[in-house]
Amino acid sequence: MSTPKQILKTGHQDYRRIASAIEYLRAHHDDQPDLATLARHAGLSGPHFQRLFTRWAGVSPKRFLQHLTLEDARRRLAASRNVLDLSGELGLSGGGRLHDLFVTVEAMSPGEARSGGAGLDIHWGLHDSPFGPALIASTHRGICALHFLDDKQQDPAALLGGDWPEARLKHSDSATRGLAQRIFTPLDGRRREPLALLLKGSNFQLQVWRALLRLPPGALTSYGDLAAALDAPTAARAIGSAVGANRIGWLIPCHRVIRAGGEITGYRWGSSRKAAMLGWEAARSEVV
Repeated sequence: MSTPKQILKTGHQDYRRIASAIEYLRAHHDDQPDLATLARHAGLSGPHFQRLFTRWAGVSPKRFLQHLTLEDARRRLAASRNVLDLSGELGLSGGGRLHDLFVTVEAMSPGEARSGGAGLDIHWGLHDSPFGPALIASTHRGICALHFLDDKQQDPAALLGGDWPEARLKHSDSATRGLAQRIFTPLDGRRREPLALLLKGSNFQLQVWRALLRLPPGALTSYGDLAAALDAPTAARAIGSAVGANRIGWLIPCHRVIRAGGEITGYRWGSSRKAAMLGWEAARSEVV
């Protein structure tokens, strides 16, 4: 079995180059850097960089950048508002199947949440993902955490222990490998059995997270629009806190919440990773 450090190193190499290129593209978009400039920044030859980026993103660097412009973000925000309106009509308080049958959710009771995971067995593993190394933790009731890690990230067990101090934490990459494959393999039009999520949060946080699950890949929302959809128009700041408290990255798509002006900021796992996720989803929504 690979050690956590080995997985972090392996999973971080290509993503680190991609993330650096995305940051460079965002910082210099007014200059419209060409392929040769981006390749030099990444320390690769032009053809090598083109192959690496296109394999990862599914589109060219130039096309990817178009998905990260303010104009594109504002367009996608406007196009997604009717999705949130519909989610309000469908109801956000129930459990049920969400996100086009991709996940089911179960909320812990307040007493269970206060217990710190007492009596709970949590198996966790580290796996490569399109967005760097991912820590996936699961119980017999569903996935309870999905974090993205970097080289200098704290120890994975310590990260989980902060949320589940009384649980029995067991490191087993094999126990979560199948989950990683299901999570990060594109659907490509195929149906799949939903993944179960075990959520721990306040009633308001749960309501926000369930609303996010109504947003399909490629869609965006703002904090204000999310507050309005929840019939809490003055609660944008509380919405932001609930989004930031999400412990299950990617599956509960808090990365799809951006500022009303289209700026991509504020993400638990870094703004570069958030931009990578948004561009990656937009590119696949375009080509599928």
